[in-house]
Amino acid sequence: MIIDFHTHLLPMSFRERRDDLARRDPTFAALFGDGGRMASADDLIAAMDEDGVDLSVAMGYGWKDLDVAREANDCLLDAAARHPKRIAAFCAAHPGWGGAALREAERCADAGALGIGELHPDPQGVDLAADAPMADLAEFAAERGLPIAVHGSEPVGHAYPGKGTTGPRRLLAAAVRFPRVQWIFAHWGGGLPFYALMPEVRGALANVHFDSAASPFLYDARVFDVAVRAAGAERILFASDYPLLRASRVIAQARETLDAPTAEAVLGGNAARLLRLYDGGASELEEAV
Repeated sequence: MIIDFHTHLLPMSFRERRDDLARRDPTFAALFGDGGRMASADDLIAAMDEDGVDLSVAMGYGWKDLDVAREANDCLLDAAARHPKRIAAFCAAHPGWGGAALREAERCADAGALGIGELHPDPQGVDLAADAPMADLAEFAAERGLPIAVHGSEPVGHAYPGKGTTGPRRLLAAAVRFPRVQWIFAHWGGGLPFYALMPEVRGALANVHFDSAASPFLYDARVFDVAVRAAGAERILFASDYPLLRASRVIAQARETLDAPTAEAVLGGNAARLLRLYDGGASELEEAV
């Protein structure tokens, strides 16, 4: 069973409204103002069928404009409702909205969202380790059992649109500050899994998973084996960052370097457990998704 933990969908009307949305939202401007791939639920399902993916988590972006976020969240919720065995929704909520962030997170959770994210602290202007409003959103997520996904950035390497500066130090500080939250640090957490070779860091990552979104753009295939050895296989979630990348390309990286049981966990078992899709064996997972 293969679960892609990091994909993106947008309302197709966003394609014709790029200029207006770019003026309203800095995240949209950074990612789509000069182009950028957008996908519909039908696009995602077709790609999943071709690549052998059973379930995809469709995430929001780090929106700053509340109305843009609500419209995008509605798209995710609709996709999950229409394809309940193929798409699960994580919805956007910006801590800087204050009470509106909690209301939007609650609205989405009540409508079936399984998590919050993807937060993008740079364009949203969020300090995960210090901002008071972040505490309210984290408390809500912990109480409702909603994982929070955060965009992670490598402190070295090449620049790319939307990279940001939320690297290992900031992500680790968030995990330590909010130990009751189940965190997903995207894009390998900017390299944070490698610091799990330090005992104090490994101990602080008990509430953290790392996803492999956009991995072939950042690392060679050995990253899967290195991250598993450093942080533990149970902490790694296969993710593509579709439509930026097709799932098949990232699946190939994982299978190139991992043994079969580890690959099974990384490609789907860990995600199923985190999302509480099943409580027992493989047959229950098959029925759930």
